[in-house]
Amino acid sequence: MKYYVLFGPPGAGKGTHAVAIADKYHLKHISTGELLRAEIAAGTQLGKQAKALIDAGSLVPDSVVEGMIASAFDTIKGYDGFLLDGFPRTIAQAQALDRILQERGETLEAVISIMIPDEVIYERIARRAQQEGRADDTSKEVIAHRIETYHTQTEPLIGFYRNAGKYHEVAGHPGTIEENRNRVLAMLEAL
Repeated sequence: MKYYVLFGPPGAGKGTHAVAIADKYHLKHISTGELLRAEIAAGTQLGKQAKALIDAGSLVPDSVVEGMIASAFDTIKGYDGFLLDGFPRTIAQAQALDRILQERGETLEAVISIMIPDEVIYERIARRAQQEGRADDTSKEVIAHRIETYHTQTEPLIGFYRNAGKYHEVAGHPGTIEENRNRVLAMLEAL
């Protein structure tokens, strides 16, 4: 099995490009955001707790997300690997992912990082919130908090994965969705 992480700030295009990557390489795309939204829609206890945190722009506890990921690795079959989108978001989660994979005798292949500037993050998140009716992304304060959370908690993963020799970065702006996707796919081909 091959395991990849799709990395980048909110609005970088991870979800947009994940489907094409997963289709091309026969990977199961696992979006922690989608897993959590499904829990929220189902009205589960986990969903209610997650909704309160997400509405405030905060991250869901590591143990919850790690459990969902480990469960997906155990139960989803019929693919050549997994493409993680939205996990890991912290050094602790990255270390947990390494443990989860080690327990299965596996290792992470690569981290594909799609980078965009902060001003583009604002534009994309606000536009996505309108298009998809995502109330969690409508407030300028919530978007600012998400960007700050990314810089303080998630951005340190760049150094973590660079030191591990697994970090590969591609520009997610400027360009059309197709141009950006082609850059991402070209990088994967080069690996």
